[in-house]
Amino acid sequence: MREMLTGGRLDVLTGDYLAELTMLILGRDRLKDPSTGYARTFLRQLEECLGLAHERGVRIVANAGGLNPAGLAEDVRKLTDRLGIPARVAHVEGDDLTAHHPNSLAAHAYLGAFGIAACLREGADVVVTGRVTDAALVAGPAAAHFGWGPADHDRLAGAVVAGHVLECGTQATGGNYAFFAEHAEHAEHAEHAEHAEHAEHAEHAEHAEHAEHAEHAGRAGRAGRAGHVVRQDLRALPALRALRHPGFPLAEIHADGTSVITKHPGTGGLVDVGTVTAQLLYETQGARYAGPDVTARLDTVRLVQEGPDRVRIHGVRGEAPPPTLKLGLNRLGGFRNEVTFVLTGLDIEHKAALVREQLEAVLRAAKSRPADVSWNLVRTDRPDAPTEETASALLRLVVRDPDQDTVGRTLSGAAVELALASYPGFHVLAPPGKGAPYGVFEAKYVPQDTVAQVAVLDDGRRIPVPPPRDTLVLREPREPALPEPLPAGPTRSAPLGLLAGARSGDKGGDANVGVWVRSDDAWRWLAHTLTVARFRELLPETADLTVVRHILPNLRALNFTVEGILGEGVAAQHRFDPQAKALGEWLRSRHLDIPEALL
Repeated sequence: MREMLTGGRLDVLTGDYLAELTMLILGRDRLKDPSTGYARTFLRQLEECLGLAHERGVRIVANAGGLNPAGLAEDVRKLTDRLGIPARVAHVEGDDLTAHHPNSLAAHAYLGAFGIAACLREGADVVVTGRVTDAALVAGPAAAHFGWGPADHDRLAGAVVAGHVLECGTQATGGNYAFFAEHAEHAEHAEHAEHAEHAEHAEHAEHAEHAEHAEHAGRAGRAGRAGHVVRQDLRALPALRALRHPGFPLAEIHADGTSVITKHPGTGGLVDVGTVTAQLLYETQGARYAGPDVTARLDTVRLVQEGPDRVRIHGVRGEAPPPTLKLGLNRLGGFRNEVTFVLTGLDIEHKAALVREQLEAVLRAAKSRPADVSWNLVRTDRPDAPTEETASALLRLVVRDPDQDTVGRTLSGAAVELALASYPGFHVLAPPGKGAPYGVFEAKYVPQDTVAQVAVLDDGRRIPVPPPRDTLVLREPREPALPEPLPAGPTRSAPLGLLAGARSGDKGGDANVGVWVRSDDAWRWLAHTLTVARFRELLPETADLTVVRHILPNLRALNFTVEGILGEGVAAQHRFDPQAKALGEWLRSRHLDIPEALL
């Protein structure tokens, strides 16, 4: 927050504090203390930075209210009184539908931009909300500033797209970026050139030393690739310094809904068409990106590199929003426990089979076998390994059940008793505990006109925010025509990631994988090659699941939705990557025949 306030000019500072898992955590907090349920981090940040915001005339909009926006607003007012800062604090409520879902820990509708806009139009300096769409934090201030109304679908859609780019912070400025090594390499070349110039002067000999360190790091990296174990220090890798602390993105939004994504001057990372494309594909499903205020057509988005760290978003079309609001429902799913056995050296498969049979025998003989038992052998071992760690594989056992004792004492007792009676080299990463509760996320939909959104102002006035008059039932658009196939030519087997970037994430129990390329010829190849059948072939874990492909030609991108791969959502930890964050990187590592002309 301080970095954004001091790094350059801002009108509004937004902050996204909520995720599906966060709502579950806040729900458990509220069970212990009904006065909590909001992100306390936000208060600590405000204590340090509210004075800066006031001096610079920056308004703050955040969804840190979580399950208790009224409680957070009141505590922010107490903070302003204590600091002596005359800030008007408002909040948005109406998203909490938990009372209508008695078996849930938290049930909250995703509200839109116009509650935030109402607070800002009435002069609020700080606006806190509960569950709103992430993009509403940007679309709300834009609507307030430009006077947009519910019928301004194209303008709202442009702001929603900008908001989606900003919502995950530094993911738009080089964080978690598929081609990060390329950008680091460019940064290294620039830095080496600067060091070489400085090294000509005696007073800058230190830079020559840095260059020498870089050369040592290069040799160490090459040694590492040859099979040696190398500990790499980020400070000794000039190529990565630019990405060590990426600056946060900001959007310059215009009255027609177009925007420029950039960042404060001098901050780390970068903003280019690739980083913005990656974030646009993140956790979206299909060409129609539906929200409470507008459905943004992602297949109309156009990106232009306007200069260093400046990407213009234009051409975005919007449609009336759907007649329903998404409802995020969190509930306790039961209890979970796990143990990971380390299998070292020879006979890995046999060692795994032995300990599995031993544990299964105990579970079969127990008073009640856990409702869900999952085994997964991860072959991280390699032959003739130079370290014990690289000679070892991991066998992971996860159990779930409504009863804590069933996943606790039974499993922990059996694991401890096997310590001297199982495979050679028996040990575990950590002993199993007594079993911990886990949550389940479920998405439902409720009619827009059944949710009473209200803007609550600093003076206590309550402004009802009506639902949109015009709505449109969400339907998949007609699939766009594919480009002409690339002419046949020589190919070679290579990782997809040499050509394509990817970013993946979760939506409840589903995963989303966006894949994009950076040239028209590469797009001609990708659009015809990466079909659903090929996707399933490359990622065998998806073979028996429903996979849907969406085509976005303007972005040279494909977006895949994999239904059910994450079970009951992130909190249930159905797979070892419970939010599918690395699913796209797995896809990029897979080999297929790629035209040599593209490599």
